[in-house]
Amino acid sequence: MAALTGVALATACTDTVAGTAAPAAGATATASADVFAGLNACQLLDQLNAGQGFNPGENKSARNQCTASKPEFITYSLALDSTQGLSGFAVDNTGAREISINGRDALQADIPTGGCAVAVGVGEHALALVLATMARASEDAQGCPNAQAFAEKVEPLLPAG
Repeated sequence: MAALTGVALATACTDTVAGTAAPAAGATATASADVFAGLNACQLLDQLNAGQGFNPGENKSARNQCTASKPEFITYSLALDSTQGLSGFAVDNTGAREISINGRDALQADIPTGGCAVAVGVGEHALALVLATMARASEDAQGCPNAQAFAEKVEPLLPAG
């Protein structure tokens, strides 16, 4: 990764002042900004939900996130965030518990409105966030086990970070 970082930084410099590297106009990318390059949250979600009765994933924002529902059962959401690592997630979710997903550091937090979030670390400054929301409030206790199980399916498809 360090070699790629050096290549990316070298190609994003101007030669305006000899001997001084400066970012080229519009070059704000960092190593963590590209960690999910080529991965689309909706494509991953649809791939993992294929043949299980889920509606196609929908992205309703400019971010790399997606939501898919299986009527009368569960809604899964997946966000690939290349700017916030696990430490940022922990700050936003003070009750988060440390867990491991297939050997990766992860955090799990209950969602106050129902459901569960599992954030899987992808390097220091990135994470994949899985949300599971049960269709019935009476089944909320299944939110975290379902979020963990889905995160375990997502993890092998994530970059090493």
